[in-house]
Amino acid sequence: MASIETRSLRPPRTDVESGCGRAVIEIRTQWVRANGLDFEVAICGDGPRFALCLHGFPECNYSWRHQMPRLARNGYTVWAPNLRGYGRTSRPEGVRNYRMRLLVEDVAGLIDAAGAEETLLIGHDWGGAIAWIFVLAEIRPVERFIVLNLPHPRLFRRGLKTWKQLRRSWYMFFFQLPWLPEQILGANGARRVSGMIRGSAIHKDRFPGEVLEVYRRNAAQPGALAAMLAYYRAYFRHGVDKELARAAYRQLETPTLMIWGEEDTALGKELTFGTEDLVNDLTLRYLPGVSHWVQQEAPETVNAMIEAWLEGRDVPA
Repeated sequence: MASIETRSLRPPRTDVESGCGRAVIEIRTQWVRANGLDFEVAICGDGPRFALCLHGFPECNYSWRHQMPRLARNGYTVWAPNLRGYGRTSRPEGVRNYRMRLLVEDVAGLIDAAGAEETLLIGHDWGGAIAWIFVLAEIRPVERFIVLNLPHPRLFRRGLKTWKQLRRSWYMFFFQLPWLPEQILGANGARRVSGMIRGSAIHKDRFPGEVLEVYRRNAAQPGALAAMLAYYRAYFRHGVDKELARAAYRQLETPTLMIWGEEDTALGKELTFGTEDLVNDLTLRYLPGVSHWVQQEAPETVNAMIEAWLEGRDVPA
């Protein structure tokens, strides 16, 4: 049973760059009950269309602060939930509670709670991984799909068979160790989490102290790092169940926009090669000189690409 309840919470920062200069559009925070959990959801706009934005590791829904008002101006009601275990969203204990099947069911529950008949699904990093499986498995109708710096699951698996990508993905194996990753990342008030983001960014001025503080504070909450790392541990221990794994071999018909920051230290650009053979309606754009944190590091460019694609115009290269 899905339900939505509004509560008074301190909203994220809402000032963003628009195409017409600086504008302010309200981003409000609500609790949404879905799939048996309470989700802390940032909501922007009240348009007739629905967009759902899924964040990555070690971020939170704050990472979509630049895109939400732009989508709202384009006629969307935009939801950006803190995924299970993040922020003040429910944080179930145990690695099994972070299996891909449950993460996909969370997305379905949120869409049901919104009462959306069709969805613009947007995902980055882990949010992109969940979104790929969700759209390929056709769990709910998805009108359009946008993915940032996360490859098609078949291409990611292929990439993990290469030494080049294995070296980039070393942290995934480190995260399988018990307690030690939590100790290291959580030291000094979890400052290494914010340091990871700023350290791998190219345009570090996009991540001033007040932005990094949001991510540090999020990770420093009791049990938060264990939950965040459980995504990686559940993937290694339990994989993706057979039904969802089979979906990765379907040809995707949903119109898809992939945006890729080329200076990603964790995921090589070569992981995108061949996506056009797996997605029938694909628009792929690379951003040179931009890191993994693409929608935060180049929000003006990303927003212009998204808007052009949604409006059926040529997407700038």
